[in-house]
Amino acid sequence: MKKILITGGAGFIGSHVVRRFVTNYPQYHIVNLDKLTYAGNLANLTDIEDQPNYSFVKADITDAAEINTLFKQENFDAVIHLAAESHVDRSITDPTAFVMTNVIGTVNLLNAAREHWKGNYGEKRFYHVSTDEVYGALGETGMFTETTGYDPHSPYSASKASSDHFVRAYHDTYGIDVVISNCSNNYGSHHFPEKLIPLAINNIKNNQPVPVYGKGENIRDWLWVEDHARAIDVIFHQAKSGQTYNIGGHNEWKNIDLIHLLCDIMDKKLGRPAGESAKLITFVTDRAGHDLRYAIDSTKLQKELDWVPSLQFEEGLDKTVSWYLENEAWLSDVTSGNYQAYYDKQYEGR
Repeated sequence: MKKILITGGAGFIGSHVVRRFVTNYPQYHIVNLDKLTYAGNLANLTDIEDQPNYSFVKADITDAAEINTLFKQENFDAVIHLAAESHVDRSITDPTAFVMTNVIGTVNLLNAAREHWKGNYGEKRFYHVSTDEVYGALGETGMFTETTGYDPHSPYSASKASSDHFVRAYHDTYGIDVVISNCSNNYGSHHFPEKLIPLAINNIKNNQPVPVYGKGENIRDWLWVEDHARAIDVIFHQAKSGQTYNIGGHNEWKNIDLIHLLCDIMDKKLGRPAGESAKLITFVTDRAGHDLRYAIDSTKLQKELDWVPSLQFEEGLDKTVSWYLENEAWLSDVTSGNYQAYYDKQYEGR
């Protein structure tokens, strides 16, 4: 049985990837490694946590000795690396934490793979999941492609750009089979409510102000998280070694337009008068170094590996709102902090 390490598997995107691989590939054993920081929530995986081809390890990728021991014990055949500090605002406050996790943590994993796969690189794979923010910002036209030069503007994007470069360097220098994907903004179920869409849903539900940076004119390309997990599946299994793929949803929205759409959906689902939730919109001081526009050209992925997004944004956002309204206990546990006790209840002593 092939053993695959998925890092950051208790997080938003990672939990969807873990679920997909555990469910669709019973011939794999999936080891989910997560430090369980504030963004890691094992309650995201209650539906598959008892599957025979799944196990969880609480570990920190910045601890090189711990990672080396794990590789020696488990003899992994592949790594899908999603573990990262990812919130731009937090990176502005504490850049060093992002360097440690996103750069040093990635290098620790690469070193462990190099050591334990030595002489056998052709039968292994290291898949690094990254972001479109490494490319910087766009004007009113144009899209990021795989050949766009790197121009990161925040400590977060700088740390991810660095990790991308290290992954490519280990391919070129040591011959490790690597693939990289750079994705646009994700949305969907199980998203930690510090990010724009789940934050707005929670605040609207509770009649709290909905903060929007600046004038809300920043534009993002939105990708449904389950489409992202499907793209990771396809790239992991089909991509040639050393390749990079951009993953985008072809859903460009101004933040303010997105929030107004979200308010309209919430009004309908909560039975409020039209326009009621929009009264909660509150413009706040813009984020430092806030990139104006991101847009992903995923033509390469579509042509070479036959992947296309399955949902347009309006449909995906409606599904997302319904999930949060139907899973009030999950949202309540996250916003209260109770979710952090899940590991102790379910895993301590196993």
